Amino acid sequence: MVKFGDSDFGDLLASAEQLTAEIDSGAGADLPRVERSLRHILDSGQSLLKTSTSKGNQDAKASILLGSQGVNLPALASKIDSLQHADIIQQTEALPCTDIAGFLKAERENAILGLLEETKRDTQDTMERLHWEAVYREWENDKQRILAAVAGGGADPALADLTISNNFGDATSRVHDSTMGGRSSLTALQLMYSKKVVDYNQTIAAGGVKPDLLASFESLFPEESEQEISTLWDYARKMSSLPASRPSSQVVALAREYLEEAYIKFIKLTVYSNLSSAALGGIPGTFNLVRSYLNVRVSSSTPGLDDGLVDGVPVWALIYYCLRCGDVSAACEAARQAGPGLADIHSLLQELNSAVDNRLSPQTESLVKIQYRRNVRQSSDPYKRAVYCIIAACDSQEEHGEIATSLDDYLWIKLCQVRDEDTGGDSLTLPGLQTLLTEEYGEAHFSASEQPLLYFQVLFLTGQFEAALDFLFRTGDPLSVHAVHLALVLYELGLLSTPESVQAPLISREPRDKAPSKRLNIARLVMLYVKHFECTDPKEALQYFYFLRELKGGRSSNLFMSCVGELVLESREFDLLIGQLKPDGSRTPGLVDKFGDLVDTGKIIEFVAADSEERGLLEDAVQLYDLAKKHAKVVDLLNKLLSQVIASPPVAESNRDRLQRQAVNIARRYKSTSAAVGKEGTATLFLLLDLATFFDLYHSGRNSEAMTTIEKIRIIPLAQKDIDYLVSEFKLLDDCIRRNIPEILLAVMTILHSQYKTQAHASIR
Repeated sequence: MVKFGDSDFGDLLASAEQLTAEIDSGAGADLPRVERSLRHILDSGQSLLKTSTSKGNQDAKASILLGSQGVNLPALASKIDSLQHADIIQQTEALPCTDIAGFLKAERENAILGLLEETKRDTQDTMERLHWEAVYREWENDKQRILAAVAGGGADPALADLTISNNFGDATSRVHDSTMGGRSSLTALQLMYSKKVVDYNQTIAAGGVKPDLLASFESLFPEESEQEISTLWDYARKMSSLPASRPSSQVVALAREYLEEAYIKFIKLTVYSNLSSAALGGIPGTFNLVRSYLNVRVSSSTPGLDDGLVDGVPVWALIYYCLRCGDVSAACEAARQAGPGLADIHSLLQELNSAVDNRLSPQTESLVKIQYRRNVRQSSDPYKRAVYCIIAACDSQEEHGEIATSLDDYLWIKLCQVRDEDTGGDSLTLPGLQTLLTEEYGEAHFSASEQPLLYFQVLFLTGQFEAALDFLFRTGDPLSVHAVHLALVLYELGLLSTPESVQAPLISREPRDKAPSKRLNIARLVMLYVKHFECTDPKEALQYFYFLRELKGGRSSNLFMSCVGELVLESREFDLLIGQLKPDGSRTPGLVDKFGDLVDTGKIIEFVAADSEERGLLEDAVQLYDLAKKHAKVVDLLNKLLSQVIASPPVAESNRDRLQRQAVNIARRYKSTSAAVGKEGTATLFLLLDLATFFDLYHSGRNSEAMTTIEKIRIIPLAQKDIDYLVSEFKLLDDCIRRNIPEILLAVMTILHSQYKTQAHASIR
């Protein structure tokens, strides 16, 4: 029988039966009974097992596994906890004040430990601060670039590349790792535009008369071969005569004029293509041209037309199309020939023709609107209804779909109904028309993705230059290229509304602006356009940045200088953009110098140099400060760079080799030209160069020459009598020298040990 202590299974069974009998017959007889099978008990056990913590099971398994190898896991865990909570640097124990020597020793140790602890804490705080500053700066840059790309839409889909590393590269020097591959990133279209931009900027920089940039761009696209793009520039040409304030009346007048001129071209093309049926005749003028057009397009027997014919064509159609061509006098002639039945409309057209602003007086318009509502609205003649709506702005909600068969026709009718002031009722203002076209209808209504130029026309001819250019830029290449140059033309003409801050999104609205007017950030537009080729074509990028010279922003006096600084860092073409030093210390002109007195090249160089230093690109900063004639700064940075590498073995074309040659050349040039450099910095530079010579000899195995060099330098004591003097001089050394003392001592001791072994072997022989 298996036993557990003093009991066996029989005793346990008897006790269980006795307990059951007591429950059944005793005080517990009235308690509820729960009958559970073995299956129920097994399930309950499994559920209890699952509710136990996994950590306890893991600890148990770990204890069993490690215990088999003689490891006491609980004791080990407690030791680790005690180590984690223990201070690495602890204050020494307090000693009785009667022990003077011990007290002074303890105070000295506490001072040293306190200094170490304070230095550690300051270092941690500094590192944490620098880390979070870098993170914040990186996220700010990414945020601005992503916002610009989102605002720019399809023009910049590569959001994955919008990181700080994409723009500033790695932390290596930019001087010796150029990204110029000798291949331009400009397309043929961009190259055509850039040549015109260069010519324009050169003329301005030379102080000449400001050229016509619009005509220069316009000449690139003759109507015969580039009809669609030529039309874009026709829009710009027509609207370029607007004043900077862009009054609504002039916007409407110029847009109507353009649409009327374009329609005359269309009618002439139609008539000349159908001369046999047009019956043009030999009498010039709009009246006969429109009559011939109607002979081709509108049958005299068309049902529903009122008031008969004039010269064989429907009279209201003749009046409408004369107005559509912008010739009110021809419409008057058509009404006159129609006879007394159209005397009222003839008098209205005469008043319209004689009006300075090509509009009826408010009183006459009111009377015409009443007549329209009473009689004309129910007319079956669509041309008659359209004529009344055009001359008196009746029923601006009417679409006139029977005769407005094209977007040009619809837009022209709406522009004819625009009035300067909102007089209530169904009158239409230019902002109201703009809102109708952009917000109520929008891009989807006009199928803008399939016909971008048509939607651009709607926006541009209604005076929404900023929204039109933003939309065209978002369509992507090649239309985005045209959008940028259209924006530059309007910006140079003063017709572009720009935000107050260059950090604003590509398209935005100031709080004081009335809807639906918007502002286009020309600076962001140019930067988005240029960033695709600024690394491979810095010369062309510089020309585009020159347009931003009047804007304030960035980290310099104007945005142009800030962009040039970024361009120099991004392209790494220092010699090309800002020039290079001659052997005599003078600087050859770079591309930036070609802009004349309008650009301070010296300030740009200083800005780029300071920016390079801030980013840790010290080799670049040395070259740039040298160009800016900041000699003391050059020496200071050279000392920092040399102190990091002089103890390294000399390897051809290594950082050490390159820095050493650069420092020697600069030192010789400054000495020959008597450059203004501080004595301490110069002394440190020459001492570092001497130490570099010592390490060159040491690493090449020329120990005797190396010892001779270190004796001449007199930086470490080689004799008993020199100890006190050199110890007192040590605190006067620059940190760039002191940080190399351990390597110098190690090299000297190695040489002395080698010499000792050589002499010992010689004496034995």
